[in-house]
Amino acid sequence: MIQQKTREEIELMRESALIVSKTLGMIASEIKPGITTLQLDKMAETFIRDHGAVPGFLGLYGCPSTLLTSVNEQVVHGLPTNRPIEEGDIVSVDCGALKNEFYGDHAYTFEIGEVAEETRRLLQVTKESLYVGIREFRMGNRVEDVGYAIQKYTESHGYGVVRELVGHGLGRKMHEDPEMPNYGKRGRGKLFVEGMVVAIEPMINMGTKNIKQLKDGWTIVTRDGKPSAHFEHDVALIDGKPELLSTYAYIYKALGIESDEENEFRREPITV
Repeated sequence: MIQQKTREEIELMRESALIVSKTLGMIASEIKPGITTLQLDKMAETFIRDHGAVPGFLGLYGCPSTLLTSVNEQVVHGLPTNRPIEEGDIVSVDCGALKNEFYGDHAYTFEIGEVAEETRRLLQVTKESLYVGIREFRMGNRVEDVGYAIQKYTESHGYGVVRELVGHGLGRKMHEDPEMPNYGKRGRGKLFVEGMVVAIEPMINMGTKNIKQLKDGWTIVTRDGKPSAHFEHDVALIDGKPELLSTYAYIYKALGIESDEENEFRREPITV
């Protein structure tokens, strides 16, 4: 059953989402060749706790880390390791935080130094597909309207859309109703209702859509070994329209990127 949130609860969720956004902004300043994902994980745990929240992933379903860091062909759920990040890598950093009994859950795929042009294009299209999907999260639409839009956009560029892993409702639990697949057919699935909050997160592969899980029981990789990209936002349905609770603004400030991509999904511009 979909858990509708009050305006007050949505504002509490915004706080949780923004802690994650700020954590990813901190990561953006630190992630570079030579650093390990395990070092980033320790930084993130300290940062989240210093901001009055607790890591949302740590201990959840037995997760041993604050971040899930997925490098190159790793799709999602990569566990932090002592392997140094290298020039040309891409790294999906997925992070959660719990504050005021509500979760935030948010992800961004970082380019490390000079990345191959075809890989950079994969990241661009995947991030664009996130907003293509968010536009369909509105009153009168259904779950698979979002998935259809993401699938159509990414497959039109020749990419593979992961089927086994999906976005989800978000609230007092990390994973609530409904599941939010990145594929589907128009007009199918649960009807969107005012006050619902979801995490929309396209996971898009350069090659095949097929994936496999590594022996660590967490890390998901592409079956063909080609790169995968992952972007995620927390979105509330307010007055029948999508409103972002999370932001990439802290990342963009750290990286010196100018962007207005989020403006259409905000009642008020965010200041960083």
